[in-house]
Amino acid sequence: MPTGTPAPAGSTTSQSDYTQFLSVIAKSPALITGYSKLLKSAGYYKGKITDKYTPALQKAFTKAEEDRLYISAVRPMGRDEFLQDTIALGGIGGGSGGGGGPTSGVSKATRISNTTEAAALIESIIQDTLGRKATAAELKKYTASLQSAQKKAPTVTKYTSAGTSQTSQTTGGINEQQYLIDKISGTDEAKANKVLGFYETFMNALGGGR
Repeated sequence: MPTGTPAPAGSTTSQSDYTQFLSVIAKSPALITGYSKLLKSAGYYKGKITDKYTPALQKAFTKAEEDRLYISAVRPMGRDEFLQDTIALGGIGGGSGGGGGPTSGVSKATRISNTTEAAALIESIIQDTLGRKATAAELKKYTASLQSAQKKAPTVTKYTSAGTSQTSQTTGGINEQQYLIDKISGTDEAKANKVLGFYETFMNALGGGR
């Protein structure tokens, strides 16, 4: 990955985001050089490795972005991740050079929830499970726990291509919501709430909950 890349993997994309991405690169010879190498290895750029932002490089960026958005509709990924995956598969066209022979590749990716995303999920689950808001300590604790679990369980995608047809199978990763539910529902507070809920239901059934 080129040092100082302005677009983190997994980030959402808009036209303004893409324009800003290119603007940052165009001002940095080091980034231009790094991306010209990536784009060339991925098969999008045919020119010489350069530190100058040229029309040919602009066209290569645009084509790569179009392809990334196309696949991101079903498998979201960042720009660097997309280029690395494309290189692993032998470049655009699967390295077949028009021969249409079968090719395959394996991509491993680790998705780490950021603190804002994790906090929103933790807040929701604690509210549903414990009936209250999460404390600052709980947000810190469960965010760290979730990110640690995600690091230990990367997703592995296997690709198989033949001509213009490509299939993929993804395994691994974790269900973030279920992971947090299991963690939070296993606390003493959650267990006590569950017992109390059973008791209230029982008393109401006997007519003693009034």
